[in-house]
Amino acid sequence: MSDDSPPLTVYSVVGGTGFFEELVERFYEGVAHDEVLRPLYPNQDFTDAKARLCGFLVQYWGGPADYSAARGHPRLRMRHAPFAIGPAERDAWLANMTNAVDETIENHGFPSALADILHDYFGSAASHLLNVDE
Repeated sequence: MSDDSPPLTVYSVVGGTGFFEELVERFYEGVAHDEVLRPLYPNQDFTDAKARLCGFLVQYWGGPADYSAARGHPRLRMRHAPFAIGPAERDAWLANMTNAVDETIENHGFPSALADILHDYFGSAASHLLNVDE
């Protein structure tokens, strides 16, 4: 007997796009007040940045591939190349994302194992984007 159910993904476990929208909102609430990261966003409005990050995360964690349909392959290093990302920027980004993950996970009552999965990915991704020694 075959199992025709869709594969289990983080996207399906968290209930879909709404979780990532909340995560991104929380992340940018931190960025708005972060003295290291705020200068990297010259606009007062984070709308486009939020949409891009949310779309990427939805796709990465198993949701619809709308991000790639609209923007092509993620190419994260290429897309972040115009920004000087050293250890301070990485650490600030990761601190804000870690807080956003923890708050969002707690808000939904998900197990800490899910937070661990997200933290592992974001830690690796943040270090992957380093492009200056500082």
